[in-house]
Amino acid sequence: MDALTDSFGRVHDYMRISVTDRCNLRCIYCMPAEGMTFQPSEQIMNDDEIAAVVRALVPAGLRKIRLTGGEPLVRPGLERLVAMLAGIDSGLELSLTTNGLLLPGKAAALKEAGLARVNISLDSLRPDRFARITRGGDVARVLKGIEAAQAAGLAPIKLNVVLMKGINDDEIADFISLTLDRPLHVRFIEYMPIGEASDAWRQTYLPLERVAQACRDAGWAAEAAEAPAGGGPSQDLRVPGAAGTFGLIHPVSEHFCEGCNRLRLTADGHIKACLYWSDEYHVRPLASDPEAVRALFRTALAGKPLSHEMALALAGKDQSRTPTARRMSQIGG
Repeated sequence: MDALTDSFGRVHDYMRISVTDRCNLRCIYCMPAEGMTFQPSEQIMNDDEIAAVVRALVPAGLRKIRLTGGEPLVRPGLERLVAMLAGIDSGLELSLTTNGLLLPGKAAALKEAGLARVNISLDSLRPDRFARITRGGDVARVLKGIEAAQAAGLAPIKLNVVLMKGINDDEIADFISLTLDRPLHVRFIEYMPIGEASDAWRQTYLPLERVAQACRDAGWAAEAAEAPAGGGPSQDLRVPGAAGTFGLIHPVSEHFCEGCNRLRLTADGHIKACLYWSDEYHVRPLASDPEAVRALFRTALAGKPLSHEMALALAGKDQSRTPTARRMSQIGG
């Protein structure tokens, strides 16, 4: 069967599946403090529908799945869904992006169900600042979640840090220090304008050259590092002799669209071939028909542009398409 290929020859073997639009935090770059309307449960894809879509795409080359949200661990019975997906094909790689708050009670069961690894969002190590960024989160619980993931054998563990000017950019060295003695993999990510390219975003956006300066200030001569399992678009580095690595992900300043292999399935069953643009295709009604599912994914890919235009948004310039109005929590990270 032909691979899932777009008009630019990019083969798509990786899908991010949002399993809920709900979250137990309200991070400042992901959703507003108030006014979010969450979808009723009947509008969210159920386990059987998600598994049916995945089953339809595996013959077309789907090899990697990342479960996202919202916060995926607030979905009841997520372990059942993981086990269903793991049973579809032994070659599927299953991973999860989470804020980590619920991992202490769920990491072992997720590993047993077939989950391979986790990415944990962690934007500050300082309790008061973490609470402000997340609007009420407890960083100590996240750190316990990291320990639980390690104990369960979920590896590698990647820590996602959205770097924001004047908010957490003075903690770069603290995050890199986590990699010195532990096999953790920090990922510094540029702040993206998902949902709204506002003046507040432009003032907070920070290119990742700041990470190199923080290394120099700390007296570290960073060297190139082998990417941990799972791949991804990061530029991977290591402090010489460190147990872990740190990476730079530049979706705005140095986009990696030319090599994009990602598809997204929203919690309410829409295909997004590109995170940034508004184009969507509702696949949920077709979930029981594998041929129809594959056909709609191919239609979505046929219209996928070569790149997003976040750099134009940063400069306040006109863009060629309409950016999505969905918040990141409504799409899936």
